[in-house]
Amino acid sequence: MTLLFILMATMAGGVISVLLAATVALSFLARFADKMVAFAVGVLLAFALTDILPEAIQQGLAITQAGWILLAGLSGFFILEKLALWRHDHATAQGQTTDQPQVAMIVIGDAMHNFVDGVLIAAAFLTDASLGWAAAVAVTAHEIPQEISDFMVLLGSGVSKARALMLNAFSGAAMMLGGLAGWLALDHAQQAIPTILVLAASSFIYIAVADLVPELHRRRSLRDGATQLVLMSAGVGVAILAQALH
Repeated sequence: MTLLFILMATMAGGVISVLLAATVALSFLARFADKMVAFAVGVLLAFALTDILPEAIQQGLAITQAGWILLAGLSGFFILEKLALWRHDHATAQGQTTDQPQVAMIVIGDAMHNFVDGVLIAAAFLTDASLGWAAAVAVTAHEIPQEISDFMVLLGSGVSKARALMLNAFSGAAMMLGGLAGWLALDHAQQAIPTILVLAASSFIYIAVADLVPELHRRRSLRDGATQLVLMSAGVGVAILAQALH
C-alpha cells in the first residue's frame, strides 16, 4: 500500500505541477515568451543558488566537494551544448531542423530535480502517510514556478506548445522514478541526492548564464534593460515565495 501511495503522490505531483504551469505558460504567457526569458533567468538562478545548492550542503555535502561537482556539471553541460551545436549545424547544412541546445539541458536538469523530489516524497511516506501527502502537496506548489520558467525557455527556443508540454511531462515523470528508487533502496538513493541536486543546479546555472543572458544582451536599450531587470526580479521573488511554501 505504501508503494501505491508513493506512486500516486509522485505521479500527481509531476503531472499536476506540469498541467498548472502549462495552463499559465501556454495560454497567457505564451505571447510574451521572448520577453519572459528574463523571468526564467531569475527563477532558474534563484532556485539553483538559494534553494538547490544550500539543500545539497544541508544534507551533508562539503562545500568544497559541492564546488567541484558544480564545476564538473558546468563542464559537462558545456560539452553537451558543444555536441548539440555540432549536431544542429550538421542538420541545418542538410536542410533539417533541430531544437536549440538548451532544450535538452533544461529537460535533463528538471528531470534530475524531479527525481530527487520523488525520493524525498518516498522518504516521507516511509515515515508516515500523512507526512507523505503533505510533502507531495509542498513539492507540487514548489515545482509550478520552475515549470513555468521551463516552458518559457522551451517556447523561446522555438519549441511548439505541444512539444513543450510533452517534454515537461517527460521530465515530470522522473518524479515517479525517484519515488520508486526511494522505496526500493532509500539509503542508497538518499546518499546520491546531494550530488544529483548539485548537478541539477549546474544545469540551471549554465542555461541561465550561458544561453539566456546573452539573449537578453541583444536588446541594448535602457528601456529593455529596465524591463529585463524587473522581470528577473519578479522571477527571483516568485522563487523565494515558492521556497517559503515548501
